[in-house]
Amino acid sequence: MAELATIARPYAEALFKAIAANDAGAVSEQVNALAAVAANEQVRQFADNPKVPPQQVFDLITTAAKTSFGDGAKNLLRTVIDNGRLAALPEIAAQFHALVNARSGVSDATVVSAFPIDAAQLPQVVASLEQRFGRKLKASVSVDASLIGGIRVVVGDEVLDTSVKARLEQMKVALSA
Repeated sequence: MAELATIARPYAEALFKAIAANDAGAVSEQVNALAAVAANEQVRQFADNPKVPPQQVFDLITTAAKTSFGDGAKNLLRTVIDNGRLAALPEIAAQFHALVNARSGVSDATVVSAFPIDAAQLPQVVASLEQRFGRKLKASVSVDASLIGGIRVVVGDEVLDTSVKARLEQMKVALSA
């Protein structure tokens, strides 16, 4: 949703500018924990109730997140609650994470494999993908048996699909043309 992204951008950029570079990873985890709680529909309904004071909403979210928070994350949460933008918190977290990745030169990669990738093989796979995409990658791996064989990698807007399923689709298109 473009509107939500537009609302979230100034918050993410302000938090990014306010924290030190060496605190970015910890703050990113804290903001993700806050976003996970804020994504809950019941929490948002509670926060939208005009009879509920902002401090009570703040206390509920920080308690439900079950994490200790630094000043940056607490100030962000207070500001978001005070401005009635709790629904934007997941998007704020995503944009903040993208800014942190851009600063560190790391990109998120989603690796979908037809079979589980052995823990010993994963560093080799990531190393070859880093060489292929030309940057450091932070990989998250999932399994999708419908790929039949091979892997599908998504890094930002780039996709590398070496799965059997993709090859069969290409053959189907070529044969039907």
